[in-house]
Amino acid sequence: MDLLATTSAAAVSTYALLSTIYKSAQALYAQPATNSSQPDNLGQSECILPSVDVIVPCFNEDPNTLADCLASLASQDYTGQLQVFVVDDGSANRDVVAPIHKIYENDTRFSIILLAKNVGKRKAQIAAIRSSSGDLVLNVDSDTILAPDVVTKLVFKMHDPEVGAAMGQLIASNRSQTWLTRLIDMEYWLACNEERAAQARFGAVMCCCGPCAMYRRSALDLLLDQYETQFFRGKPSDFGEDRHLTILMLKAGFRTEYVPDAIAATVVPHSLGPYLRQQLRWARSTFRDTFLALRLLPELDGYLTLDVIGQNLGPLLLALSSLAALAQLLIGGSIPWWTGLTIAAMTMVRCSVAALRARELRFLGFSLHTPINIFLLLPLKAYALFTLSNSDWLSRKVANVPEEEKQCVILRPNAGRSAATTGGTGRICKAGSSHPPLSMAASESVSGRDRSTACK
Repeated sequence: MDLLATTSAAAVSTYALLSTIYKSAQALYAQPATNSSQPDNLGQSECILPSVDVIVPCFNEDPNTLADCLASLASQDYTGQLQVFVVDDGSANRDVVAPIHKIYENDTRFSIILLAKNVGKRKAQIAAIRSSSGDLVLNVDSDTILAPDVVTKLVFKMHDPEVGAAMGQLIASNRSQTWLTRLIDMEYWLACNEERAAQARFGAVMCCCGPCAMYRRSALDLLLDQYETQFFRGKPSDFGEDRHLTILMLKAGFRTEYVPDAIAATVVPHSLGPYLRQQLRWARSTFRDTFLALRLLPELDGYLTLDVIGQNLGPLLLALSSLAALAQLLIGGSIPWWTGLTIAAMTMVRCSVAALRARELRFLGFSLHTPINIFLLLPLKAYALFTLSNSDWLSRKVANVPEEEKQCVILRPNAGRSAATTGGTGRICKAGSSHPPLSMAASESVSGRDRSTACK
């Protein structure tokens, strides 16, 4: 019994020390360096804006959700050249979403790509990227709503030629649906405004999340073949595409950035089943890209090494202390007070700091995430580690596309883009337009829909 108690106490104490150092450094570096995402050299009255291609892969998407997504893209305030490529990835419900496609048939900014069969999100993205030619590429999930100024603010960040990718801030559009969606919304805030914000201080965001991530075309051209042909243990890897592409960008020497005022609202799982399946996919993709990321650390700031250690060693220590404490309770009948009190204290400190930084008392309720993490997510991550070769999406079903549609169709490719602007820069325009962030009331217009993919 003494061995179990000692193991639990030692592990949780080490976890507390590591977590304190890591989270303190993270909170320090997560503080915004400037008050604006607009580079100083864009303060001039006129600028040449790059052309932007927006890629929206869809698979059996709910028509209302897709309609909300495309409407937010149509209302972007970006004054440069903008093209939207909607890629239907062999959906079985094409007849249902066809009316949504029809809404934009006379809008020269929109093109619809109908793939012959379901090939997965990564290949659907690549099909659109190779069918387009804009200077910048914005990947948007089909269940995501962008604030009107998202494209403009991301383009400002991409003005630096050393930046290969940039992501916006994610919020849960269905936050008020269940207790779980509320927790996930807070989890997203912490992931964006603590983890990504601190990494961005050193130009090394480790994962530009799928719902809203912009890439430089010239960088994509260098990396697209590697991105498309990712294998793990001899099998094609068809999830975790955003993390892998981000790591490839960093490996190629580009910076990856976070733009906190580019707000994107995405639908999150409202029940534990889809949430855990989502977390299992993310855990597998994180483990798969860990070794690739480790090779980058010698070239990056020392904080990034601490970040990797904190994110990987921290959960291991927490799991070890929890297992030893549970064994101490079940076998010896003694209550592991030190372990329990330490974990509770660390939880309340973290939630209190988040509440102060976000200026919202609701973050005190994020303490409910701790038992979910200990009793569900940590065992799930262990399972993910032992099943890394499994590439099952766990939530996707292959569509049965009618035989008459077994062909690749591109409706209006590069519509509205003249020879002068295709592959070049947009027209000369005034800079500096701005809109307030997407309101929570507007973002909750898609509440009630069950989704299992959001931020990979």
